[in-house]
Amino acid sequence: MEIIDTHSQLWTEEAIMSMPEAMREGYVRIFGDNLPTLADTISDMDAAGVSKSVVVAIDAETVWDYRVTNEVVAEAVRQNPDRLIGFASVDPHKGRAARRELRRAVEQDGMKGLKLLPHLIELPVCDKLIYPLYQEAHELGIPVLFHMGTQFHTGTKLKFCRPLDVDEVAVDFPELKLIIAHFGWPWYEEAMAVTHRNLNVYFNIAGWAPKRIPEFVFKYMNGPVQDKALLGSDYPLVSRERIVAELAEIDLKDDTREKLYYKNALEVIPGLV
Repeated sequence: MEIIDTHSQLWTEEAIMSMPEAMREGYVRIFGDNLPTLADTISDMDAAGVSKSVVVAIDAETVWDYRVTNEVVAEAVRQNPDRLIGFASVDPHKGRAARRELRRAVEQDGMKGLKLLPHLIELPVCDKLIYPLYQEAHELGIPVLFHMGTQFHTGTKLKFCRPLDVDEVAVDFPELKLIIAHFGWPWYEEAMAVTHRNLNVYFNIAGWAPKRIPEFVFKYMNGPVQDKALLGSDYPLVSRERIVAELAEIDLKDDTREKLYYKNALEVIPGLV
């Protein structure tokens, strides 16, 4: 069965060094000097039987001076064009420049989505400052991936990461595909409700070992949101090999598993079919 990872990080040395010092120190404590290389990313994919993986850029430059550039991600994709898929990131506080950069990243660098991290831009995703970017993403035909739920970036605030805020965006942009990352934990019931009621909203399970995911999420995945669930790793936080191995032990219907592993991704990410 094909497997598509819809959410992973590019934590090469260059990317880690772009973080603010307090954040960088936290990640260095986890990984030490063994920062994952691009070769490590491909090896992890191979071990798990993952054919393609999204890697995301980060732009939170105006608030946190934190940026993993679109160019860095695009270069990683160019080195592995059959395996990696780039998602751009732009900082809404940059106004028209952000909109221009998103279009450039898609049209010139071949990026296939937009990643936004509301706790790092310190805006809820329904803030009208971001709406021009949603319009641009709609015109470009790309999905928007939101960090949702808890996170461990030192000094940031959870209040910006509520899945309920995605509902407002979904209603205002009904043809724009939106992805709630990390199934919005601890607000996973809220995330399932927003996903269920909006045809254009999806969610992923990135960043979690499957055996730690609440049973409620799998029940909904086997039921009313079967067409909305996406596999994700948030590698290197969780290895793809562990995720695939643990998912094999979860009671999922055959069609649910196929949709989670790859079929739903084909509906969300442009150019995969």
